[in-house]
Amino acid sequence: MPLEELVKSGAALAIIRWEDPVLHRQCRPVTEFGPDLWNLLCDMFATNRAADGAGLAAPQVGVDLAVFVYECLDGFGRRRQGLVCNPELALLAEPEMNTDFEGCLSLPGAYLPVSRPGVAIVHGQDQFGEPVTVAGTGTLARCLQHETDHINGVVMEDHLTAAERRELRRQHKRVAANFPDNWPA
Repeated sequence: MPLEELVKSGAALAIIRWEDPVLHRQCRPVTEFGPDLWNLLCDMFATNRAADGAGLAAPQVGVDLAVFVYECLDGFGRRRQGLVCNPELALLAEPEMNTDFEGCLSLPGAYLPVSRPGVAIVHGQDQFGEPVTVAGTGTLARCLQHETDHINGVVMEDHLTAAERRELRRQHKRVAANFPDNWPA
């Protein structure tokens, strides 16, 4: 199914929270590229849109599969949209670091500055199993790194100090009532 079709259909799913074990382990690789994957991708794009996210990884909807979708701006203000199956992150040898506020749909309503390389390149496969490379700056670079982290069992708080983790959890707790368990479905 072409990308244009994947982004037009689907139903929003509930996004799971950081406590769920699927968010803390390496995901299974995508090995079957067909209707089951495409249906998942449709739902992931719908979920990301409903949550007003930059990107969403399959484990965030409880699926132990190495795939993520993204819809965000790059460093040049261009809207970028796509997906990557079996992502592998490649960073520059000596990256210029960028510190910006970052949040996670699996801990909604909480944001803290996180330092990440300002340029990211992800190699993987598209929805048909064909090789794909996505390079990005700005929000897209941050998104590519954040979602690849999810595929590898890493959540945003793993990049933070203990004090920052407590602050992030406090922020989420203050607004948690705005995000029921079935949010954003």
